[in-house]
This record gives sequence, structure tokens and C-alpha cells, in this order.
Amino acid sequence: MKLVRAELLKLFTTHLWWIMLVVVLSYLTLSLGLVIGFAGLEQNGVSVFPARDTPEFQRVAWEQSISGSILVAILGATMMTTEFRYQTITSTFLTTPRRARVVAAKLGAGVLVGLIFGLAILVLFAVGIVPAVLLSGGDLLITEGGIPRILGGVLAALVLYTLFGIGIGALLRNQIAAIVTVAVWMFVLEPIVNAIPQLQVVGAWTPAGAARSLTNSGVDVGQMGLDYLLPAWGGALVLLGYAAVFGLLASATTLRRDIT
Repeated sequence: MKLVRAELLKLFTTHLWWIMLVVVLSYLTLSLGLVIGFAGLEQNGVSVFPARDTPEFQRVAWEQSISGSILVAILGATMMTTEFRYQTITSTFLTTPRRARVVAAKLGAGVLVGLIFGLAILVLFAVGIVPAVLLSGGDLLITEGGIPRILGGVLAALVLYTLFGIGIGALLRNQIAAIVTVAVWMFVLEPIVNAIPQLQVVGAWTPAGAARSLTNSGVDVGQMGLDYLLPAWGGALVLLGYAAVFGLLASATTLRRDIT
């Protein structure tokens, strides 16, 4: 626990964490504004987006809070690569020669960082969703209608992507390469695999597909189909599997390689 606190101290004594938090919340504020603004949209007399007074709107709106996961993953990557960039990893390993403990501490700190960002994001969405629903005359859903599953899925996904970033950072160690890899993975590869019907059988097993299984609102706003997604428990197991892989990846690449 002392090492976890040390890793958190390293992060929270820099400007990076709060700058990333501001960027995440700003980006999601825009996303939430669009969700609220397009609520009730119809095309050719057919509803393409649920109205604000419906349970479907609340599920779709809460589901959008997972959109900030890429920035959380980038933060996870920088938590690892910054040490190699500025060579502070040398003093870290001299202070704690058992590298496995250092890696475990970074992963533990990553879990806490993911939870902190997740809670901040959910608070932001609550500030927008609650008034929107109540002012439209709808019934607010908190403990039913699939909302608890979506909220838990958002937190789990953000934790996963933080660990994903740490694992990529441990593998590549170069900060620019790690950030580009995370961006390409999440902005290019995962959206393509999950959008093309012929590839969705694979997409269901990607981190994005598994996270979508946990946060699935059941409302197909994008008209891409949701049948390919795993059940919620399957998505949870896949997420846990990725977390284990990322942890092993971070350990294997950091423990066996020279730090120079």
C-alpha cells in the first residue's frame, strides 16, 4: 500500500492528471449536450432517438459516459512511460528492487485512477441527465431499468482501459509510441471491428465490445445491431481477462528488460 500511495503521489503532484480530467469532462460535456439536444429526434415520422421522458433515454444517456475511456487509457500509458522518459524509473527500482511490487503498485494505482475518473464522469452525467428527465416530466431511474448495470459497467470499463494503457506503456516504454498505439487501437481498430457486421464476431471479444456488453442500453441508436454483443456476465469475464493479460504484460516487459 505504501508503494501504491507513492505511485499516486507521483501522479497527483503533476499537472497531467487534472489537465486530463478537465479534457475528459469537457469532451463528455459536449457529448452529453448532443445526447440531450437530440432527444426525441424523429426522421420521416420515425423516432431515431428516445425522448427525454422515456426510460430508454436514460439508459442511452448513461451509456455515453464510457466515451472518455480513450483519454483514461492515455493517462495510464503516461503513468508508465513518463518514468522511462525522464529516467526516474532508475531511482524507483533502486528504492524498491523487487520490480514485481512496483508493477503491482502501478496497476493498483491505475485501478484507483480509473475509479476516480469514472466517478467524476458519472457525477457530470448525473448533473445533466437528472434535470433533463425531471424537467421533461419523466420518472427518474436510479436503481432499476438496467441503470445500476450500466453505471457499474462504466466504472469497470474505465478501470480496464487505465490498466490497458499501463500495459501498453510497459511494453513500448516510449511515450509517443504508446500514446499513438492507444489512439489507433481505440479510435481506428476497435470501431472498425465493431461496426462491420462480418467482423463483429471478433468485435464482441475486444475490450470495446466487452465494455459495450456491460453498458448495453438495449437501444440501437446507431442502427448497427446489438445482437453480436456478449451477455453482461460474459462481458465482465472478458474485461477481467484483459485486466489479467495487461497485468502480466506489464510485469513481463518491465521485470525482464534492462531499464536503460
